[in-house]
Amino acid sequence: MDPTHQGSEEYGRHSDGADGSDGRRRPSRESGSADFGQPTPQQVRIVQLTVGDLLLTVNPVDGSEVETCPPGSQPDAPVRRTPAERADHERAGAPPVPAGPPAPQLPLLERHQEHERLVGLLARGRSVRLTGQAGSGRTALLDAVAADCTDLAPDGVVRLNGHRRTTADLLYGLFDAVHRSPLHRPDPQELLALVRSIGAVVVIDDLEIGGAALDELLEATPECAFLLGTAPDLAAPGIDAHLEEVLLAGLGRSASLELLEKVVERPLTEDERNWAGDLWFESEGLPLRFVQAGSLLRQRDRLNTDPEAFDEYDYFEPRPGDAPPVPEAPTAETLDVPLPSLGEGAAPAVLLASRLSEAARETLRFTVALGGEVPHQAHLPALVGDTHADAALGELAGCGLLSPAGPRYRLAAGVLAQLEAGGYAESAATHARTAAQHYAWWVSHPSVTPQRAVAEADAIVAAMGRLIPDAEAGQASAAVLLARSAAPALAAGIAWGAWEKALRAGQEAARIAGEVAEEAYFHHELGILALCSGNLDRARTELETSISMRGALADKSGAVAGRRALALVADRSGGLETPVRSQVGDEVPAVRQDLLPGTPSAAFPGPPLFARQTVEEDPTLISSLPATAPRSPAPKTGGGRAVLGGARRNLAAAGAGALLIAVLGTVVTLGLTAGDPEEPGSRNVTTEQSSPEDATDDGSPADEPDDGPAPDDGAPGNEAPTTPGSSESATPSTSGSPSPGPSSSDGSSPGTGEPSGDPTSDDPTSGGPSPSGKPTTPTKPPTTPPTTPPTTPPTETPTTPPTETPTEDPTGDPDTTSSASGPAESATATATASADAPAESEDPTEAAA
Repeated sequence: MDPTHQGSEEYGRHSDGADGSDGRRRPSRESGSADFGQPTPQQVRIVQLTVGDLLLTVNPVDGSEVETCPPGSQPDAPVRRTPAERADHERAGAPPVPAGPPAPQLPLLERHQEHERLVGLLARGRSVRLTGQAGSGRTALLDAVAADCTDLAPDGVVRLNGHRRTTADLLYGLFDAVHRSPLHRPDPQELLALVRSIGAVVVIDDLEIGGAALDELLEATPECAFLLGTAPDLAAPGIDAHLEEVLLAGLGRSASLELLEKVVERPLTEDERNWAGDLWFESEGLPLRFVQAGSLLRQRDRLNTDPEAFDEYDYFEPRPGDAPPVPEAPTAETLDVPLPSLGEGAAPAVLLASRLSEAARETLRFTVALGGEVPHQAHLPALVGDTHADAALGELAGCGLLSPAGPRYRLAAGVLAQLEAGGYAESAATHARTAAQHYAWWVSHPSVTPQRAVAEADAIVAAMGRLIPDAEAGQASAAVLLARSAAPALAAGIAWGAWEKALRAGQEAARIAGEVAEEAYFHHELGILALCSGNLDRARTELETSISMRGALADKSGAVAGRRALALVADRSGGLETPVRSQVGDEVPAVRQDLLPGTPSAAFPGPPLFARQTVEEDPTLISSLPATAPRSPAPKTGGGRAVLGGARRNLAAAGAGALLIAVLGTVVTLGLTAGDPEEPGSRNVTTEQSSPEDATDDGSPADEPDDGPAPDDGAPGNEAPTTPGSSESATPSTSGSPSPGPSSSDGSSPGTGEPSGDPTSDDPTSGGPSPSGKPTTPTKPPTTPPTTPPTTPPTETPTTPPTETPTEDPTGDPDTTSSASGPAESATATATASADAPAESEDPTEAAA
């Protein structure tokens, strides 16, 4: 008996329990399939976006699909955001507030003149370029100016992040900040029309584009005033840009000391002021150096108060109960911790990190592995393995080791190089792989929205980039998994700059790892991205590569999706161009094989799309050229060669074959029905065309029918067709001996089709009378002897001169020859001659009657 069922189990019946239940087991709330290695399948997130006049379906399984937007499903026109909506959008794009005690608010020192000048230029509608070194306080000054310009433009102030952003990324970011258009991405023409009407003060920090790209940005937004924070080495725009430039220098010595006191929150001693003066001379008055130096002085104050503040248990972690007791307070001599050296003050990152918590140091190791990108504080507990690791972000920000970059944080200027020199990059590969695996799991979770994935796009792309060049086993596969998981989310979040970077990194990683199926997926997605961006040539190349790879893998669903997108590419590009016709003797392309499954594209290593061959003979070529190919000139008579091309070549070959089949069918039908129906021998007819005896001969050899042999009654199709219109006789075989046919009831025997020299010969194989005295079917003798060449040159389609093969005649005449030509030439000549002289043929049954 089942212990969970308290009643009888016979025939599935269960007795009711004492509590009124039926005794059945209550179903589990969670599926237990995960315990047996079969996790519960998650629903695939499929998102539909409108891109211009296209409908994009982001499918993470087989690849995205794109089609023309159906009628009635066009998106609504973009709507401008209200001031309250713009404020909410700006707060959502700001970096998170670090956990822990709030950092002190530092004043803006010695920037009053630059501040007023920037506000005045923007108020007059001029664009300004603020140039300064990294760490000179550009971000703080931009924030102060943006706060004073909120009422200058109808669309307010728009804050954008220029770190690793292109012109297209900035234009789409400006559009999204001003307009509300969910799940819609305008095409480039529509985007330019929308941003041209935007009137706002656009503040872009850490701008990395210059020159022509910056000119394009300014020209596309004539109603906007830009405030750009750039480095001094960035290329300047053109003269026509009318861009003002303001240089941002370092602070003076007095302002630097004042800033240091604000950070330390106490007056400086004489030694500290002298040390700060040397630091000002070394750092050229950069505010970031004094913020970090103030952090060093705060740590020194803690050490003077508590020497065990930064021991192996860390200052920010509780001391365990079994730890040794803290020694008594040291004497005054031991409290005087020396000031940092000048080198440590100029490059304080390693010393600052050594006095932080273990979670903060581990966070720095992940940050160094990601190229300076700091993960969001919500990911730190899972990455570090500490539930309180989210407080590490506050420690790092309070020490001046981080700087805001859009919705996230990055390492401050110069910190990455200092940490790498201090040994924080020794386990970078391991930390990057751990981050990639974490992000691959996180971005695939159903609760993660595309907008949250877009906020972590820089860290995700950095993790993939760190793993690709690494030669360690499994690193490339981890990058492929991350790219495969993150690419659909980035596409759905309309962050197509990050989407493209993820696809290219995933494609390279899949190539290194040898994962052909994943590489085909990335090629397909790159083709879809190029199609939606308007780059049709690139889209065709990527899609053809993907189709060939998936065809080799027998991936039918993926290949079908690729062919649909490729058909749309061909439709939007106006169809394929007609190839140029090759001349005789030139190299001509063979049939295209690039669209067949398993054939690689010409853009990648592999066999060429067109196999080259030299025309040395005169074959009948059949190609896949379109029917609109231009007609080739008429062939000339003589021994020249001509190669038909395109639809004309196909039409000639098909017409000749069809006409040949019709002629042979007619001959067979007449052979079965000719003669007296009561005489069995009368069913054997000859292929010689007879005419009445009083018929006149015009003497034209082209209009005369050939004296062909009578087909065998048992195998009417075994005879090779002859070329009518020629003065030479053609035999069906080269054996030299005729195939005797069945004799008729009156003793007559049908002719073999070979005329002899004497038409009155008694030989039964000739055209003369038979031994029984009964005449055979009257035939028309040839006008000229068999060996006499034609008096008029043939007018049919020229072919290769036939090879003269001597064939023995049944009458013993060795001069009779047979022209051996290819089947294509015979078919063409037969079709032409039959069309030229249709009136010369008469029904053999009428002649026999």
